[in-house]
Amino acid sequence: MTITPTALPEVKLITPEIFRDARGTFCETYNASAFNRAGIDAVFVQDNESCSMKGVIRGLHWQAGNHAQAKLIRVICGAVWDVAVDIRKGSPTFGKYVTALLTAENARQLFIPRGFAHGFAVLEDYTRFAYKCDNFYCPQAERGLRFDDPELAIDWPVLNTSPILSEKDLHHPYLQEITPWSED
Repeated sequence: MTITPTALPEVKLITPEIFRDARGTFCETYNASAFNRAGIDAVFVQDNESCSMKGVIRGLHWQAGNHAQAKLIRVICGAVWDVAVDIRKGSPTFGKYVTALLTAENARQLFIPRGFAHGFAVLEDYTRFAYKCDNFYCPQAERGLRFDDPELAIDWPVLNTSPILSEKDLHHPYLQEITPWSED
């Protein structure tokens, strides 16, 4: 596997080597040694999975304070356009974001460290999205950021249609209104 820093170097794109033969495909999706060599030292404690239809936007989400979560994201079936936004207090890249096309076909993964808001747009019907977290979910620590914040100017690929969002995601604050993430 190849682990490459993105434009926000703490966010890493993981591209597995895919072996194909008459039976199908095989790839390694996690290797602690390879991750450690790339500066990823997260110990994952929880796996989550969602299934969504084309046009859904989920996010932008994070967990506050000591409930923060690093995530290792991948798509099992379908495709998403994934987004990570730097919301770290005092970060020189605060408010900047990176995107990655994650599909079942390319088997790429995205590692998103603590201090980044995360969201994705679903590009294909019946997309199954899975991610590992290095901390347990805490409802009281859940936070969100407006997906359509003009300051972020994220060019969501599904906005040419009416995106499907949860009621909660429609009412998140704008970047200027959030408390930046801090380890404190």
